[in-house]
Amino acid sequence: MDWDDLRVFLAVARAESLSGAGKRLQLDPATVGRRVARLEEGAGARLFLKSPQGYALTEEGARLVPHAEAAEAALIGATEALSGGSGVGLSGQIRLGAPDGCANYILPQVVRAICDENPALEVQIVALPRVFNLSRREADLAIGVSRPQAGRLTVQKLSDYRLHLAAHPDYLAAAPPLRGLADLGAHRVVGYIADMIFDKELDYLASLGTQPPRAASNSVSVQLNLLRAGAGVGVAHDFALPFAPELVKVLPEALSLTRTFWLIRHEADAHSARLSRFADRLAHGIRREVQRLESLT
Repeated sequence: MDWDDLRVFLAVARAESLSGAGKRLQLDPATVGRRVARLEEGAGARLFLKSPQGYALTEEGARLVPHAEAAEAALIGATEALSGGSGVGLSGQIRLGAPDGCANYILPQVVRAICDENPALEVQIVALPRVFNLSRREADLAIGVSRPQAGRLTVQKLSDYRLHLAAHPDYLAAAPPLRGLADLGAHRVVGYIADMIFDKELDYLASLGTQPPRAASNSVSVQLNLLRAGAGVGVAHDFALPFAPELVKVLPEALSLTRTFWLIRHEADAHSARLSRFADRLAHGIRREVQRLESLT
């Protein structure tokens, strides 16, 4: 079985289309289709079912995926060994997926430090308010706000972080008194768009019994800017508050939340010394940066 055909097979399995795989491999879709057909002929099995939704793995194709990923991991490991991958410096491209709060307020400082130490390294931060699909290789590593319960993944705890209610003093001066959580019903609350909360750990307001947010966004940074503009009162990350010094914490004794960042990797990458070294440096940097930023609030 030819590795190059297996590489194409994995790309189609992850993209679920010939065109998507072609973009990743820099091949035209017709060439990708011919490679898949050649692999199917050699294997004597149908690996994909074509439908209007794209290319779906057959049972035989699904059984081939872990073997193809093992071959991919072995090839990456061999390349790292020959290029001195166990040495001091990191090189090449690493794509990191992260929720936008972490991506906006923590990762820039952490990634700058890692890149300063490794001039040949290219780090891409993909900031999206959703869960990343590592099986489709949307990223090499991902940061999540809850621990995945399924999938062929390895998970490492990065850091706990804290959240509190916050608001602009001008808003508080013009709004009704806010002496306890029961008073929130008389206030304009800033928060997530309810049907766009991608993880239950982000549903901060569920336990407060408040009305749906009257100023809402799926983005943490937009929510913070709404608070800065005096749009209301809402839950903010302590690590983001140093970037909005005009905001003040509200009822910190009544509401103090703790959440956790997790580093998630595909199981097939467990033996990649390069990714493991990057992950260790990233974890150390995030823990230190969260602690530094929270100490400023």
